[in-house]
Amino acid sequence: MMEEIKLFTQLPEEAMRIRKTVFVEEQGFHDEFDETDKSSLHAVLFSDGKAVGTARMFTENGGKSYHIGRMAVIKEYRKHGCGRKIMDALLAKAKELGAESCELSAQCRARGFYETLGFEASGDVYLDEHCPHIYMRKTL
Repeated sequence: MMEEIKLFTQLPEEAMRIRKTVFVEEQGFHDEFDETDKSSLHAVLFSDGKAVGTARMFTENGGKSYHIGRMAVIKEYRKHGCGRKIMDALLAKAKELGAESCELSAQCRARGFYETLGFEASGDVYLDEHCPHIYMRKTL
């Protein structure tokens, strides 16, 4: 199996398709696409040429910290390390760009996954649309 991560400065069609499938069709979110997509770096994981996962990363404070979000892997590729590969690529890129930390708003059901990557939860659980989330942060 040939895997490759590509980074894009504009939201690619492959990422749109994955996010629509996972967040809108599977999970019932409505506000999936926003203005932040225009200023984000988008990662797409390809497996044998097929786009199977994506996430985006952006900064709002001049690059000291990056926010990672919209992490999605299509169903049949979950639990095979795809999410970890995407996160590893974005964390490495953030560090390369001079970031001191990364943060994210995790769906509570994914909290354990992010903890294995070194993220720590802080604050209270809150709802994003209908889904419980928690703020998490990692020092690079």
